[in-house]
Amino acid sequence: MVRDLGLLAARLTLGLGLAAHAAQKAFGWFEGAGPQGAAGMMESLGLKPGPTYATAASANEITAGLLIALGLGGPLGPAAVISNMSVAARTVHLKNGFFAAKSGVELPLLYAVGALALASSGYGALSFDHVLGLDERLRHPIITALALAGGIAAAETILAQRDFSPPDGTLATPTIKGEHNGQPAGTKPSPATS
Repeated sequence: MVRDLGLLAARLTLGLGLAAHAAQKAFGWFEGAGPQGAAGMMESLGLKPGPTYATAASANEITAGLLIALGLGGPLGPAAVISNMSVAARTVHLKNGFFAAKSGVELPLLYAVGALALASSGYGALSFDHVLGLDERLRHPIITALALAGGIAAAETILAQRDFSPPDGTLATPTIKGEHNGQPAGTKPSPATS
């Protein structure tokens, strides 16, 4: 019973935390950027059209978070979390180091590893999967591996579709923080880049 209570606490924390995180993007709740801010962020990351990617990411996180909180669907919710957090880590956070205070990978890593732990351990007796008699079948290693592989494949597909071209169709080079059009901060731009 202690294990089941621990899994319930982990599921509620991870699942509801992720759903609330997504609600910031989807609805602007909890001081979030809302759909327009999320769409602009997606565009800046090369995920175009921004509104489509913002809606998909928010819906994915809300659905996955609720599945995890309810203990429903076995590894499907965790696989979706790992997919989203992989994209977030690689497009936004990895370049900023580890800690969340500097927008590092800390938060997406914690969500992804928590999701992986739940996918591999199952949701426990205090879950809808258990009540419905699905927990043993959904916790099968092959089912878990297929779900996680699907999540990773989805992330790789999204990352492969990044597009940094501006709306007018010309090619743009993504700049590194502190640069303007490829020139280091504080230097005079050359005529070709100004």
